[in-house]
Amino acid sequence: MNERFESIVTAVPGPRSRALAARLAATEAPGVTYVGDDYPVFWERARGALVEDVDGNRYLDLTSAFGVAATGHTNPVVAAEIDAQAQRLIHGMGDVHPTEVRVRLLEALAALAPGDLCKTYLSTSGSDAVEFARKTALLATGRPRALAFQGAYHGLSLGALDLAGIAKFRQPFAPLVADHTTFLPYPGARATVAGAVAQIDAALDHDRTIGAVVLEPIQGRGGVIVPPAGFLRAVRALCDERNLVLVVDEIYTGFGRTGSMFACERESVVPDLLCVGKALGGGVPLSATIGSARVMDAWPKSTGEALHTSTFLGNPLACAAALANLKEMRRLDVVGRVRAREAGLAARLHRLTERAQVRDVRGLGFLWAVEFADAAIANQVVVHALGIGLILLQSGPTGTSITLAPPLTIDDEQLSRALSLFERSVHEVEERG
Repeated sequence: MNERFESIVTAVPGPRSRALAARLAATEAPGVTYVGDDYPVFWERARGALVEDVDGNRYLDLTSAFGVAATGHTNPVVAAEIDAQAQRLIHGMGDVHPTEVRVRLLEALAALAPGDLCKTYLSTSGSDAVEFARKTALLATGRPRALAFQGAYHGLSLGALDLAGIAKFRQPFAPLVADHTTFLPYPGARATVAGAVAQIDAALDHDRTIGAVVLEPIQGRGGVIVPPAGFLRAVRALCDERNLVLVVDEIYTGFGRTGSMFACERESVVPDLLCVGKALGGGVPLSATIGSARVMDAWPKSTGEALHTSTFLGNPLACAAALANLKEMRRLDVVGRVRAREAGLAARLHRLTERAQVRDVRGLGFLWAVEFADAAIANQVVVHALGIGLILLQSGPTGTSITLAPPLTIDDEQLSRALSLFERSVHEVEERG
């Protein structure tokens, strides 16, 4: 088999994956990794759009590992820069003694971000970036509550969980959640901009303590819900009218995923705060909140003790990786690649609506969802695909969707092969009933 494609040489999961699964189940906190008879496989190495497990099975990846591997798994340029930085300095002193590489990354993000977004807080996870945005909105407006949307996923730490619009994540910890958020339905393709804005307007009239609107320009974990054209522009106008902070969570959609560097740019919208992560660090944990000076300057200047920080703030290894990764995005023209192949990918996926169990296909760029009749069928497709060499990700509030988010650098033959494996999995699951 061509080494650019999948190759299955053992049962899936293989014997080493099964042995590791048993060790994991004995030592990891329950409720984290699902371990069953047919899932998971344990990754050993990855390059580009290919992942190899500990048993030597090779898979095509249509997830980018949650959208992280935008420039490909283990991008060699990024890996080389990580190695070079590790020889110089792995860890700094955060908000006490910074590094030059941190300054260079902050400058690069200010140059890349849309509009007047020029000041950045660096953090480690998407939840961190969202929580910093929430604090910033409070300081800027003096109003503690936020408006968010059903189906939203902004992370699972307690502060971010207050914005969670997916009940299964929020409900078990409800006694700990601050409950400072008003939730509205997120408008899908059949909604109208006027109707969605009217709902927001009514909620803001009802609660004058709302200081921020927090949204994903396309809901990712919620099942790739794409709002009607003009929705983001209308929300921006409403926030301007009411002096609200608009927080756009592009942790999943950012860095070329939707065919523009940031999804909000497809509607020429500049938020007050932009949360990014996942693809930023090229595989090294790193996230950021990028804001306008007007909003960010609501924070008081440090007098020697930071009001919001962390031990790994601006970690030099992560900053070096991110700088190399941003250069690779430009060199590889990931935005152009996605734009050039968006229509073909859309057409290929929409053919799946001919299958009886497929209810919907939706998305933009290289972020798509195929929705099935129920979660059990979606899960069967994911498991079946793994067995023939394809990595997929189940999604949606109730698990009825499969999200497709390939590495932005996947070549045409690999993408076509991966889609053929997906189509085969859908067909064979349907045929066996």
